[in-house]
Amino acid sequence: MSLDVAATKPHEQLAEALADDLSAVNDMIRARMASEHAPRIPEVTAHLVEAGGKRLRPMLTLAAARMCGYDGPYHVHLAATVEFIHTATLLHDDVVDESNQRRGRPTANLLWDNSSSVLVGDYLFARSFQLMVETGSLRVLDILANAAATIAEGEVLQLTAQADIATTEDTYLKVVRGKTAALFSAAMEVGGEIAGQDDAIKRALFDYGDALGISFQIVDDLLDYGGTDAIGKNTGDDFRERKLTLPVIRAIAAADAEERDFWTRTIGKGRQEDGDLEHAQALFAKHGTMATTRDTALEWSEKAKASLGAVPDHALRKMLIDLADYVVARIT
Repeated sequence: MSLDVAATKPHEQLAEALADDLSAVNDMIRARMASEHAPRIPEVTAHLVEAGGKRLRPMLTLAAARMCGYDGPYHVHLAATVEFIHTATLLHDDVVDESNQRRGRPTANLLWDNSSSVLVGDYLFARSFQLMVETGSLRVLDILANAAATIAEGEVLQLTAQADIATTEDTYLKVVRGKTAALFSAAMEVGGEIAGQDDAIKRALFDYGDALGISFQIVDDLLDYGGTDAIGKNTGDDFRERKLTLPVIRAIAAADAEERDFWTRTIGKGRQEDGDLEHAQALFAKHGTMATTRDTALEWSEKAKASLGAVPDHALRKMLIDLADYVVARIT
């Protein structure tokens, strides 16, 4: 698959196939982010929700439900729930990371303040639980509540591992599974749950979301050090924030004494100087960690595609397979 095709077509095809459902989700999001007494809530929420995001996570819920033959109304509630959870975590993340840019625009905490971002994020979490309850399914509530807890757990684990150059690949994977893959897998699984599918199919949907989410995050971590996809971040944000992502972890593991001193100074102690980012990129090239990290992202993409073998044959299944390719095709 060429990069041009992979970078556009799968997502566009999925959005086109789900156009009516996505329109209903957008309507529900706008209705439920309203607040009679606190106009700042829709102001802050609209800034992020309407900033041109791909709606990837809610599309996974819609696709899973439709692929499994669901014809009721509640997949729209669940897709809106997933988007609210995602948006809440972004609002909180930008405060924690002290970020100034999200999706190429100033962050909410920069335009308003940290307090507004945290409190509006809390409001969206509460709204998401209201939407879950409306489905009348205790199992749906269980899946999404567990995902919300796992996301928070992953963020805290990342916080405690941050700047610790002894962080292992196993810890990194736990962080990624928590902060990113948990919502991907839950978004897929609830689509199968609301459609009344058996455990084997729901497990396959979960596995697809888990592997896709891991691949997606690994690619985002690569793109932070330069890539072909504009993700609305400044190159090197993760380096400046001293995050132990996979290219860094592998470069540290391969480092000689002098290189380890560099990582200790820049990541461990946070004493960064002009030219350090470029030197880090040179070390990645020396040890091939960008290439091996891309290989790992590809492996997870293949796992995602393989998991769909247990899912009913459907036009949307082919689009989800192409989507897994697209995720990795964002990098060269």
